[in-house]
Amino acid sequence: MTSSGTREPVVLDATEVTADPDLGARFAESAHRILADLVRGGAALGWVEPPSPDEVAELLDHVVSAAHAGDAAMRAAYVDRRLVGLGYWLRYARPTHRPHADLEKIAVAAAAHGRGVGRALTAALIADARRAGIEVLTLDARGDNSNALHLYRSLGFSEYGRLPDFVAVGARRYDKVFHMLDLRQEG
Repeated sequence: MTSSGTREPVVLDATEVTADPDLGARFAESAHRILADLVRGGAALGWVEPPSPDEVAELLDHVVSAAHAGDAAMRAAYVDRRLVGLGYWLRYARPTHRPHADLEKIAVAAAAHGRGVGRALTAALIADARRAGIEVLTLDARGDNSNALHLYRSLGFSEYGRLPDFVAVGARRYDKVFHMLDLRQEG
């Protein structure tokens, strides 16, 4: 997956991950480890407590099934065949919102932060959205997640709203920040 000695991530889609027997067999376990470690460290991924292995496996099964049906895209980043990040978008279920999708998670292992993995995953998911005919790609992020907010802005997302002190983590409160990328206005 990588040439000898390089540390550049290789970004695979759901089909490529599940088609590789070794990667497919380890995907849920590796993803769980990344997500649980990040949440334990305070990451803004939608969980207050680290998710269980079963919860992660169920989530990934749902996303992979949706991807095969054309209603999602999932990407996984590997360095030397080791999962270092993952992300996905899901098409909105409501019939009037079906042309659009929500980027729900971009998770990069702490050891791989600052190496462009999040950018590579997000850029690949944006390209997948374009190919799938998605008109507007949305996302939300916790207001204190300045690195993620900067990344999304640098990739063309614009803020369209904010709910002050909406996210509750124990006694702490954070803004919920909404971003969108209007793919209808491109090219």
